[in-house]
Amino acid sequence: MEPIEIGLWVSGFLLATVLLGMRVAFAAGLAGLVGLVWIFWAKFGYDPERFTKAVTIAVKTAGQVPHSKVSSQALSLIPTFILIGYLAYYAGLTKALFEAAKRWLAWVPGGLAVSTVFATAGFAAVSGASVATSAVFARIAIPEMLKIGYDKRFAAGVVAAGGTLASLIPPSAILVIYAIIVEQDVGKLLLAGFIPGAFSAVVYGLLIIGMAMTIKGFGPAVTGFTWKERLVSLPPALPILFVVATIILFVYNPFGGDAWGTPTEGGAIGAFVVFLMALYRGMRWAELKDALLETAKLSVMIFTIIWGVLIYVRFLGFAELPAAFSDWITSLTLSPMLILICILLAYAVLGMFMDAIGMLLLTLPVVYPAVMALNGGEYVSAAESTFGMSGPMCAIWFGILVVKMAEFCLITPPIGLNCFVVAGVRDDLTVQDVFKGVTPFFIADGITIAILVAFPSIVLWLPSLA
Repeated sequence: MEPIEIGLWVSGFLLATVLLGMRVAFAAGLAGLVGLVWIFWAKFGYDPERFTKAVTIAVKTAGQVPHSKVSSQALSLIPTFILIGYLAYYAGLTKALFEAAKRWLAWVPGGLAVSTVFATAGFAAVSGASVATSAVFARIAIPEMLKIGYDKRFAAGVVAAGGTLASLIPPSAILVIYAIIVEQDVGKLLLAGFIPGAFSAVVYGLLIIGMAMTIKGFGPAVTGFTWKERLVSLPPALPILFVVATIILFVYNPFGGDAWGTPTEGGAIGAFVVFLMALYRGMRWAELKDALLETAKLSVMIFTIIWGVLIYVRFLGFAELPAAFSDWITSLTLSPMLILICILLAYAVLGMFMDAIGMLLLTLPVVYPAVMALNGGEYVSAAESTFGMSGPMCAIWFGILVVKMAEFCLITPPIGLNCFVVAGVRDDLTVQDVFKGVTPFFIADGITIAILVAFPSIVLWLPSLA
């Protein structure tokens, strides 16, 4: 049997185990190990006496993956970004953000829901984890919305959908993972997420306003805040901007010349700044302990997925499946843009059965080379490319599109993780309630993705300045 055939059979086995409920990390690690044994034994002509040797080589190959790949300095960004989010919560920045957003935006139709969306977007700027963002605002925003008469399902949907913005707005753990998989500049990818993330928040807000204006009794406006009350609410929320500016300016020297440090160092400094803020605002040892433990739990979960999937990715390299898929994609007679849209739609379907990080880790080693080939290669110039952008810029654009699809998958049934988190925090909500509440936001995400595909400059303007 040819290596490509082995790759297809093992990939089918992986998909089957995931659909049967096995965790992505363990399913991918098992599939990768089985595939490596199969590949090496096939090279020995399926000699029974050399099966043990094939197993030994496969185990050694798989065993090298966790350390060689996960020891990458760039991955240390993930726990620092997650820690920033939890420390910001204990520093009171989340409540300050929500209060400021409420006083400035609650007067519009559906104002409290709009305020929640922009508060989650602000918190996303210091939190790299969608799950943490959803959990925090489920405690803060949902009671406020229920108090003035919002439907509990829609209130939960607003929080679950708003939490997805943390996947795109830097600092983003998923963007870091994408950058490492495709070996692109982490800093430029983080920078590229700002405008699409803010744009997503605006589209969410417009959707809510439109619903409030057309549905009677939906999302009453909240009025009565004076200009003095609005201005007073700003200073407690400003530390968010300070932290974001610290990270970005450290990575991109605004005065020209070399950067002051790496994204990893910028993330560490950002975490230290938020830590000092939390101490100043009265954080106690018990709260610090909770922040560290939650950071460790989420980081370990992400790293475990990375370990398992990278074993599978190593097998894919031996099976030569990525190259074969790229050749097949480029041989199609369909329009390259139509092929790209089909790939994004496939992500929407796949995200119904897999978590976002696992989905990207499993698919990108195969899909990314194919998309680069569609554009003309990783080193093609903008003038010679298919999509009108150079290879590195295409990698950034596709990365934002894929991460936006990962956001979409965080709220789609039956796996939508943010929906489970919101339901878990609120005893008065079921998972079905939350899934019903997020349904309108599928339309908003579809509009956002279509616009980002049609107008790549929205994504590429900031990175082009770096």
